[in-house]
Amino acid sequence: MIALSLIGIGTGNPDHVTLAAVRALNSADVILLPRKGEAKADLLDLRRLLCEQLLDSATQANIVEFDLPTRDAKCAYLNAVDEWHSAIARVWAQLMDKHLPNGGRVGMLVWGDPSLYDSSLRIAKRLTDSGRAVEVKVVPGITSLQVLTAEHKIPLNALAEPVQITTGRRLRERGWPIDAATVAVMLDSGGAFATLPQEDTYIWWGAYLGMDKQCLIKGPLSEVNDEIIERRAALREAHGWIMDIYLLAKHPLL
Repeated sequence: MIALSLIGIGTGNPDHVTLAAVRALNSADVILLPRKGEAKADLLDLRRLLCEQLLDSATQANIVEFDLPTRDAKCAYLNAVDEWHSAIARVWAQLMDKHLPNGGRVGMLVWGDPSLYDSSLRIAKRLTDSGRAVEVKVVPGITSLQVLTAEHKIPLNALAEPVQITTGRRLRERGWPIDAATVAVMLDSGGAFATLPQEDTYIWWGAYLGMDKQCLIKGPLSEVNDEIIERRAALREAHGWIMDIYLLAKHPLL
């Protein structure tokens, strides 16, 4: 039996990692760290740093790094993601067979929380669906959405109003979600907010949240739209990658 722990580690700041996550990491027989290529080497470095700071010396010897399969950007999105997840599941299975042939505890560091726009739970399900003896456990983590509201010092929702969490792709395709007073947007390839009517819309944007290169911009969308697009492009050029998120509302949240 493999006990697979999907451990939410927040946004890369060691102070955001919970005590439950630290205990789960230190109880693992093997910790799997994915390499996502040179462009995202910073993410691996952050995982390594977290392990150095949070793991005891015995557990640090159990770290196994592996190359993460890449998604085919030329195929239709959902089909490409499905094939990508299958490829990742096969790699996980191979690593488990190699390093824990008789079973044991596997820890995987998941950015933010495994429940919010992360596919680790879906990939793990492929292992159990294939008949493997895998017991999945989840350790919740602080999400980028929580860090965004904390850094901007705002509530997530307007008083007694609903919040819609969506993606940049959906925002481009469908516009402002019906009946949502506040919209949180993740996984935006860049500037989906610019497709919305800008009058009477406010935005709270953040990139590299929780990291030393964190960047925040807020204000009426009509005033900061161009600034965010230009800053985002400059940051991506400087670092080779970017992770950002933003909150939209029809009026100030405070």
